[in-house]
Amino acid sequence: MVYRFKFHLAALFFAIAQICSSQTDPLTAFSDPASIWGNGIERVIEEAFRQCFITRIIDGRIMNIRLPFVQDNERDILLETGWNFFEGGKAPPQVLWQVIEENLNSRDFNEYIAALSSGREKVFIFDIAQKRWSVSDDLFDIARMKAGSYRGLPHRPYVLTSGRGALESDIYNYLYSIGHVGIDCSGFVWFVLCYIGQQGGVDLGVTLAPVLGFPRGANPARFAGTAFFNSTSSQIISVNDEIRNLRPGDIILFRNDDGGMAHSAIIQSVDFTRGIIRYLQCTDEAPLLERGVHESFIYFNPANAGISLTDRSLQWTQKRFAPFPGEKDSPFSDDGERYRAYGGGRVVRLRALVPVIERLR
Repeated sequence: MVYRFKFHLAALFFAIAQICSSQTDPLTAFSDPASIWGNGIERVIEEAFRQCFITRIIDGRIMNIRLPFVQDNERDILLETGWNFFEGGKAPPQVLWQVIEENLNSRDFNEYIAALSSGREKVFIFDIAQKRWSVSDDLFDIARMKAGSYRGLPHRPYVLTSGRGALESDIYNYLYSIGHVGIDCSGFVWFVLCYIGQQGGVDLGVTLAPVLGFPRGANPARFAGTAFFNSTSSQIISVNDEIRNLRPGDIILFRNDDGGMAHSAIIQSVDFTRGIIRYLQCTDEAPLLERGVHESFIYFNPANAGISLTDRSLQWTQKRFAPFPGEKDSPFSDDGERYRAYGGGRVVRLRALVPVIERLR
């Protein structure tokens, strides 16, 4: 009897193992970027992009957590002293995830999740400078938030929650406001460029050290910001922004009101058959669930690929919103409007990566 039970138990385990094994290969194939993008430069950029996400079960829910957007000196305008985000928003994902895991496993985070799951509406108040959060269940505070009367400040954002559990946006709020961890736009672009270089044995930090001029032992990413991408360095190739000239790995620069560049993104693919440009970026001026690292698209007429990115016939799908609901909206409704602003943006290419990208293509 015992032998028969063990036999049936072993058979059950074998059956389960067979099921798991049969599912593993399709799952692996499904998650492999090559299944969609092939083995060229598009796949390489997609691989770098996916390193900016992890999946965790939090509060009983499966959540896809993305790296938040952070930028030093962004929200300390009303304070006498500012604060710095972890590594100034320039650390690579593999380092950032270690810090994020520490935050997600902390006692304070568990208390935060419990407060989100209390079953009662409340307003969360994040003190970014002090890395603290508090809650208000005052009916007047809740009513004000619902009525659109926002009482938060840049360094003290207010967030209305339902009390029915944590959402992905709540995890973002905690990591940004309390964890001070994430990556800025040029830090993300630099990471993707470095990842491309690795595929061809090119270490950008070493290759570009003479033009970046960073001290020995310093993080090159801190010196490879939008100012460098917009510079006259011989390593920067200016690309006519007509769509027919664009290639994966090209950098899209968005101009500021002072004429300089305030934001950067990277092109992942250009589909000349279907008329789709997919570009990747990190910003918090986005829909609530897209804040941080995310994908964006531009649709164009394949028969008219000779137009500039400033052409108003293009459909830029990426909408722009305030980082926290209730704050002042972005001055631009979408990325297209922002690219066209202040005389128009710019597209550049990194000379050191041209041979690598050509081989990958």
